[in-house]
Amino acid sequence: MDWGSIIGLILALAGIILGQKLEGGNVGSLLQYAAFLIVMFGTFGAVLVQTPPKTFAQGLKMLKLVFKKPVDDKQELTKRILVWSNFARKEGIFMLEPFLKRETDPFIIKGMRLMIDGTPPEKIREICAIDIYFHEVQMRNAAKIWDAAGGYAPTVGILGAVLGLIHVMENLSDPSKLGSGIAVAFVATIYGVGFANLIFLPIANKLKTHIQAELKTREMLLNAWVSIANGDHPRIVEERLDSYLDKPH
Repeated sequence: MDWGSIIGLILALAGIILGQKLEGGNVGSLLQYAAFLIVMFGTFGAVLVQTPPKTFAQGLKMLKLVFKKPVDDKQELTKRILVWSNFARKEGIFMLEPFLKRETDPFIIKGMRLMIDGTPPEKIREICAIDIYFHEVQMRNAAKIWDAAGGYAPTVGILGAVLGLIHVMENLSDPSKLGSGIAVAFVATIYGVGFANLIFLPIANKLKTHIQAELKTREMLLNAWVSIANGDHPRIVEERLDSYLDKPH
């Protein structure tokens, strides 16, 4: 569990709620279903217009990464790579087949298969670099739905405010309906700006961090495969891998 995301979200919401109470306002006045529907449906409707459904669905699935911290397995992966390197140097690169059968990650399987099949190192780099590039494009496009939501939400909030004011103008002769219209107008703006800056944009930036970490792992694997295919000494492979490990400064 990524407690940083959870605590951050709680602090953001608590700040708004406590501020409202300290100002003498009623917390219940922030709960306006009409404003919520206008902002949420309007925002994600606009995002869906600009985004292919498959990419939109993938972006929603990536939301779990914000609250469930991905396991950083570079240390464990480094140990496996060094085993491959030592075994390949002693027994030959073609004898790594048993290690390949233990892997489940499609990218690792692809890279090891190329290496075991005797593909030249530069071809391994070329093929896997293309794979990494298109994976990055796919993941970043999916994460962009949250950037887009952060851009649209404030504007949709203003639209909700205008609709609320229209409702007020239509009922000037009925004072009992003026309060609800004005409330929707102001709360819609709060929802638009609040969701954008406290939820959507932070989610987008958090996902970008996770994507960068995954790309770093894939780059580490690629350089290891090229090094092993070149017949480099395991010590050299280890030195190269060491640069990718997160260490305290």
